[in-house]
Amino acid sequence: MEDITKVKHLKVKEILAYSLGLFGFQAIVGLLNSYQAEFDGSILKANVIVVAILILVAKIVSAVADPIVGSLVDRSRSKLGKFKSMIVYSIVPLLVFTAVIFIDVPFKNNQTLTYVWIFVTYLIWSIAMTMGDVPSQGIAASLTPNPTERTNVVSISNTAKQIGFSACVVIVPIVCLIIPNGSQVFGFEGDTDTPMIASEYFWVAVLTAVLGCALFALIPIVNKERVITEASEKITTKDMLAALKDNKPLMLVIVSYFLGFGRQMAMGIQVQAANVLLGSQNLVAVLGIVTAIGSMISMALCPLLIKKLNERRAYILLSVYGFAASIFSFAVGHFWFKNPDNMLLTVLFYLSLFLIGLQFGAVTLMPMIMTADCVDYYEYETGKRMEGAAYSILTLTIKVCLALGTAVGLIFVQISGYYDSIDTGAFSNGTKDIIFFAYTALPGILALLSVFPMLKYDIVGEKKANISTALAARREKTE
Repeated sequence: MEDITKVKHLKVKEILAYSLGLFGFQAIVGLLNSYQAEFDGSILKANVIVVAILILVAKIVSAVADPIVGSLVDRSRSKLGKFKSMIVYSIVPLLVFTAVIFIDVPFKNNQTLTYVWIFVTYLIWSIAMTMGDVPSQGIAASLTPNPTERTNVVSISNTAKQIGFSACVVIVPIVCLIIPNGSQVFGFEGDTDTPMIASEYFWVAVLTAVLGCALFALIPIVNKERVITEASEKITTKDMLAALKDNKPLMLVIVSYFLGFGRQMAMGIQVQAANVLLGSQNLVAVLGIVTAIGSMISMALCPLLIKKLNERRAYILLSVYGFAASIFSFAVGHFWFKNPDNMLLTVLFYLSLFLIGLQFGAVTLMPMIMTADCVDYYEYETGKRMEGAAYSILTLTIKVCLALGTAVGLIFVQISGYYDSIDTGAFSNGTKDIIFFAYTALPGILALLSVFPMLKYDIVGEKKANISTALAARREKTE
């Protein structure tokens, strides 16, 4: 094990390319997650609860694409590489439909046709996203056979991924400044913020899609697949479910992620939260950056936490901490809404959002590391290496949880009375409490629930080291 961890395989340019690739990809995902519902509600005049349901249904329907993409990856014999070839195929449809979703359609007065348009375009985008997501996550297990190096590159790249997910909060104000007669970028002129106009949404989408796909293309251009196995035979959905059943550590990771789906809720309603809490949806940059700083620190510290504690204990620590930080933030927010001029409460409010961000290494980084370890475990037990299958299951879980979190969050937004007050900008403390509960406290409660499956996860410490050593010895014999 000592020799394995000392041999370095990755060059700096590969780590940079992989990180920038995930940054670009997640910039696109973050844009839709943060702004699609607001665009559909304010520009297409759709009911956001219906939109939330359509997004969730589209994710479930598109779920069939995840095992298909995973199977195609595992069976690929492409000279480009089994992961990189699929990434290349995803770029054009991802680029096109990211922009298409934000078109101000001329038939928006026809609600039925509008809902069909929203569903179909998002479904196609979801399939294109799957084509890029599964291989871009799965390739992490093939970049290097060194488990320590793999943990480090996953940590660095997922920090970039988290930044990318929030990139729209910077791109939106830039476009708002450029578009003539656009919205007031920070709402300083007058008492209320001017809502974004249709052209701003569209050009934000175009700019994000072009930059995001250009960066995403760096992964197949620069990175090398080093852990190479023979292409497997055709793998059916039944085979994948059987593999999941036999791979109990992976099942624990997946169940834990599902239980903690609420951690995805905040990003889904961040635009609405900024409008209610700070008085302008374009101040989402302030709201997002404060939490994102804590999140980046969390992911940067994850390798150290893993080294000191191991993966299971680090996940449990971050999740329990996340629960405590979220409840604290909700309590501070509740009193701040009643006393917005209180400087101490104002400082505590932003500090509490920063503290919430410190938990996000658990949900952003740890599942990626654990899934890579579960791929090794399955190969050790069965002789079969199924990165595509394992990561398609994980990415499906992430997407469904993201859609579920957004749907639940938007339901809270709707019942809070947000859309009844949006024209005046005068939100009651009750509205603020309901939205902030969905933004902080509920995600914290669900984060605590996600701990229970992790109590039985055991691919850590000596067991993980023995698996890595045994696999390295096997590969040496076959070379």
